[in-house]
Amino acid sequence: MLFQDTALIYGRYLRQSLRSRFALLFGVLMPLLYLLFFGPLLTDLPLGGQGSSWQVLVPGLLLQLGLFGASFAGFSIIIEKGQGVLERMRVTPVSRLALLLGQVLRDSTVFVFQAVLLVLAALVMGLRAPLPGVLIGFAFVALLTVSLASLSYALAMKVRTPQEFGPAINAMTMPMMLLSGLMLPMTLGPAWLDVLSHFVPFRYLVDAVRDAYVGSYATAHMGYGVLVAVAFTTLAVTVGTRVFRTAGA
Repeated sequence: MLFQDTALIYGRYLRQSLRSRFALLFGVLMPLLYLLFFGPLLTDLPLGGQGSSWQVLVPGLLLQLGLFGASFAGFSIIIEKGQGVLERMRVTPVSRLALLLGQVLRDSTVFVFQAVLLVLAALVMGLRAPLPGVLIGFAFVALLTVSLASLSYALAMKVRTPQEFGPAINAMTMPMMLLSGLMLPMTLGPAWLDVLSHFVPFRYLVDAVRDAYVGSYATAHMGYGVLVAVAFTTLAVTVGTRVFRTAGA
C-alpha cells in the first residue's frame, strides 16, 4: 500500500510540474548563469585540486541547484494548506509517509532533470568528466533533494505564512552555500575557515562529487560523502514523516 500510495501522490505532483514547463526550465537559470559568466573566469587558475576548473565548478553548481531548489520546496505546502488541499488529503487513508515521499520524489525527479540540462551545457562550455562520475553526481543531487525537501516540507507544516518561511530558509541556506565550498574549494581559504566548513554536512557531498568528476571513486572524500548523504537523508525523511503525522492533530 505504501508503494501504491507513494506512486499516486508522486504522479499527481509530477503532472503539476510537467504542466509548468516554464518553471522547469527557469529553475536551472541561476546555476546556468554561474556556469556562463563565472566559469570562464576560473579557466587556467590554480584551484588547488585535481582536474580542470570545470571539474571543480560544475559539481558545486549541481549541488547548489539541489540546495536552493529543494530548500524552498515547502512554499507549495503553505499554499495547499491555505487552500485546504492538504487537509483533505490528510483525512484520507493514504499513508503519511507516502504524502511526503510522493512530493520529495517528484522534487528529486525535477532537479535531476535540471541537473542533466546543466551538465549538457557544461559539456558545451568545456567540461570533460567520466560518465560514472557524472552519474554519481546525479545520485548525490537526488539524495540532497530528498533530504532538504523533506525538511522544507516539515518546516512549512509548522509555519503559517510565506513571510515566516522565506527568511528562515534564507538564514539556513546562505551559510550552507558559503561554508560548503560550492563555488570554490574551501582549501583555498584560511585554515580557520576550512576547519569551520567541516561542520557543514554539504562540504562532504561537494568533495565527493568533485572526486567523482575526476574519476576518483575509492577515496576518503567519497566514503564520507556517501555516509553523510545517506545518514542525512534518513534523518530528514524521518523528521518529515513525523511532522506530517502529528501536525494539526
